[in-house]
Amino acid sequence: MAIEVGRICMKIAGRDAGNFCVIVKKINDNFVLVTGPKILTGVRRRRVNIRHIQELPYKIEIKEDASDKEVLDAWEKSGLIKKLGLKKPHISKVKEMEKEESKEEKKVKRKKKKK
Repeated sequence: MAIEVGRICMKIAGRDAGNFCVIVKKINDNFVLVTGPKILTGVRRRRVNIRHIQELPYKIEIKEDASDKEVLDAWEKSGLIKKLGLKKPHISKVKEMEKEESKEEKKVKRKKKKK
């Protein structure tokens, strides 16, 4: 299988070992950016070595650098939450996640304006 955006993987090393994640961006030949998102699988957005993940035969349709909300929506749309035995997060947790994402986006915009 190929390392591609939207590929569902299993973390096989590190503190998140045994948890599912989604490839959000290919950084280079050795590293990718993954997310769970945290409220669904427990894996926060982070850079990981490709040797520390095992690709699974599942893929969801997301764009590169998709937000956690977009990834969560793609998980729900694909039906993989039930198939992989994951627990769908409560709506209040989802809204909390959206607030945190908007705060992070504002921080990034401020940093760009300063430069």
